[in-house]
Amino acid sequence: MTAKTVLIVDDEAPIREMIAVALEMADYRVLEADNAQTAHAMVVDHQPDLVLLDWMMPGTSGIELARRLKRDESTAELPIIMLTAKGEEDNKIQGLESGADDYITKPFSPRELVARLKAVLRRATPRGVEEPVEVEGLVLDPVSHRVSVDGKSLEIGPTEYRLLQFFMTHQERAYTRGQLLDQVWGGNVYVEERTVDVHIRRLRKALGEPHQQLIQTVRGTGYRFSAKG
Repeated sequence: MTAKTVLIVDDEAPIREMIAVALEMADYRVLEADNAQTAHAMVVDHQPDLVLLDWMMPGTSGIELARRLKRDESTAELPIIMLTAKGEEDNKIQGLESGADDYITKPFSPRELVARLKAVLRRATPRGVEEPVEVEGLVLDPVSHRVSVDGKSLEIGPTEYRLLQFFMTHQERAYTRGQLLDQVWGGNVYVEERTVDVHIRRLRKALGEPHQQLIQTVRGTGYRFSAKG
């Protein structure tokens, strides 16, 4: 497999270096930029697989660059993780509204960064790519619409299939019932939130042990698909 390329955009050289070392040790190719203009040119020229983008930079901010990349059709699908020294909730929301796929607050450990990066890259399958997704022996094949465990096909309903496909391509993130309804049923359909619980229960039953434990209930929020215990 060819190494994924990550563009680090941060005006502080020591932070870029710390991130670059961590990523190179995890077998990523690294590009660096210290401002938004250079970063934008590098995105166009080198087409990285992911951008790590500092929120606060002199001149054009990370937020503005993220919005610009998401507005442009050729870069709209490019995954972005915002790096910021601010932990306040409204900034987090602003960051995600700008189109960022994830958000990590400084100071962070290199290990945490690499884990978050892997999760975002796993979720970000380019449009039109119909490759099977596999997690711990559970395989979902979008072309044949089949789900199998260790080579054995599972009986699974169409809604449960769509739910599982969404989960397997959006791992390690908690979703509310409302978000799942929008993503899986489509926002224009009126369905009660309890319906999500019913289908989650059916999906867990279809998956059986031990894979049903991949779908975790997040108290007070909703559900998360995670291979971590």
